[in-house]
Amino acid sequence: MRNDGVLRIYTDGGCAGNQSEENLGGWGAILEFAPAGALGAAGAAPAVKELYGSEANTTNNRMEMTALLEAFRAIKKDGQRIQVFSDSSYLMDCFRKKWYVNWQSNGWKNAQKKPVENQDLWTALLPFLDRHEIEFYRVKGHVNLASGNTDIEKLYSKFCDWNGDGFTLDEFRYITEKNNRADALANQGIDEIR
Repeated sequence: MRNDGVLRIYTDGGCAGNQSEENLGGWGAILEFAPAGALGAAGAAPAVKELYGSEANTTNNRMEMTALLEAFRAIKKDGQRIQVFSDSSYLMDCFRKKWYVNWQSNGWKNAQKKPVENQDLWTALLPFLDRHEIEFYRVKGHVNLASGNTDIEKLYSKFCDWNGDGFTLDEFRYITEKNNRADALANQGIDEIR
């Protein structure tokens, strides 16, 4: 049974010292549910849940993936209509371009015949594709909407190039604000293990 509304998930992950042997990683996710058409607009206030966490000695990609995995795990009912927003091209491209289909058919080897990195997280994420109707959208990370130097129109155009023209400029601003909040949550996770 499909829910009448839309569940939006905004995720981000980061890693302080990503290329170092010892580092600190954090992830953040926001789950936001409201009736279709009400998100980011005047009307019913969405129900919001924020999640974050951390891990030592990890990678940026693992934290991006963990943010989405933990958001999926927080969903109580199957059959949700979900929109995922992330600034991770690695994560979004895998789902949008269906890299995982070839990985699975090739015994979890990539195009270079090497083992797929983060297979443990990919195999944990993939079952959610069968449990929900999910659309994946790429966003530009670390956008300062308050800066006079930020070219909002140019960023919105890029967002539309990546995702189609199904979002208004106001929705783009709202999505960007939520992505920035997910980034702040990831940093909070890192700060808590320093």
